[in-house]
Amino acid sequence: MGSILWLAVGIAIASALIGSLVFEFLTPTNISPVIALEEKCEKIAKEGFQIHVSYPNFQPDQLPTSDMNRLMYLDEMWTSDCVSGLPAESIFNIVQKVEHDFYSNE
Repeated sequence: MGSILWLAVGIAIASALIGSLVFEFLTPTNISPVIALEEKCEKIAKEGFQIHVSYPNFQPDQLPTSDMNRLMYLDEMWTSDCVSGLPAESIFNIVQKVEHDFYSNE
């Protein structure tokens, strides 16, 4: 009777380990680098768009210094990370999504 109990415990532990391994391999653990970059670029676009909308009739040199510096920093990030790292279709989709999200929340 004792050996049957130990056999059942061994089978249960083995099944749990195998099930855990299968579950680990079936679930994605890393986000695709492209998706991560798209999310980063969407955040950059949202923040830049907010600044542009806050000053609709201003030229960049007319903005308050802090906002102008922030906008220049975001523009540099947008150009170096997003425009150079994503296909044009992704860029257009991000821009459209940011505009749509902003105007649908008004």
